[in-house]
Amino acid sequence: MRYDVKIGNKIVGDDYPCFIIAEIGINHNGSLQLAKKMIDEAVIAGCDAVKFQKRTVTKVYTPEELDVYRPNYYGNTNRDLKLGLELDYADYCEIDKYCKARNIMWFASCWDVDSVDFIEQFDVPCHKVASAMLTDDEFLLKLKSLDKPVLLSTGMSTMEEIRHAVELLGQDNLVLFHCTSTYPTEHSEINLRVIEELRKEFSCPIGYSGHEKGLLPSILSVQLGANAVERHITTDRTLWGSDQAASLEPEGLRRMVRDIREVKTVLGDGKKVVYDSEIPVKNKLRKSQKNKAIV
Repeated sequence: MRYDVKIGNKIVGDDYPCFIIAEIGINHNGSLQLAKKMIDEAVIAGCDAVKFQKRTVTKVYTPEELDVYRPNYYGNTNRDLKLGLELDYADYCEIDKYCKARNIMWFASCWDVDSVDFIEQFDVPCHKVASAMLTDDEFLLKLKSLDKPVLLSTGMSTMEEIRHAVELLGQDNLVLFHCTSTYPTEHSEINLRVIEELRKEFSCPIGYSGHEKGLLPSILSVQLGANAVERHITTDRTLWGSDQAASLEPEGLRRMVRDIREVKTVLGDGKKVVYDSEIPVKNKLRKSQKNKAIV
């Protein structure tokens, strides 16, 4: 038995349209206005949801890590960088309001338990687990306790680690995402056939979280059985930020969503038939071929 997972007003599963997530992540660079522009682009493209990243900076990083000298967009230390990339409560209130007005779901990848509590204030429809958090049992059990869908990325993880995480979370409210955690990912390391292996072993919906340049792997993932696709988005890949190069600009996002929506239609049901639209062509061409044979 393969489970379907309900996220908000959408269902993720084999018999439903691919659930497409536009990950804004930290590409907003701390700007609420830039975040809103990317929400707009996700809506225009026809995405089902947008996703952010949330960290409690002082919990995720040690004082020593934060004090490292690191000239950046916001200052001269790692602390300046990490704090500069975080949106505050007022920002998320505005994001919540804006997404509701634009009729698109939003949620976040949280990197610590306190961030989960923070995001839960907005009653998000699900939670995403970043690949880096897959082996954090305390964090996974926290999400499990919320009784909401969990979307789990599997980058830089062994099958043993994935099995353990799935055992903790259960499969009845889980979407498992194949992922390679390099930015951008080389085509030789995308390995889309892992999707087929995950589908064989697990009964939950399987997704694909891509960090590659271009569109082809994300589109092909749906043919291989991905029920959900997640891609980073940006307004401009030349913007400052570590994730921009592996992100889709608005035109690329629209093309990807368009093509993903057509995959199941193009694949069809596998039954060979003569379509009504072919009959006039058949009558014309087959008749002419018969006449030529007689002559």
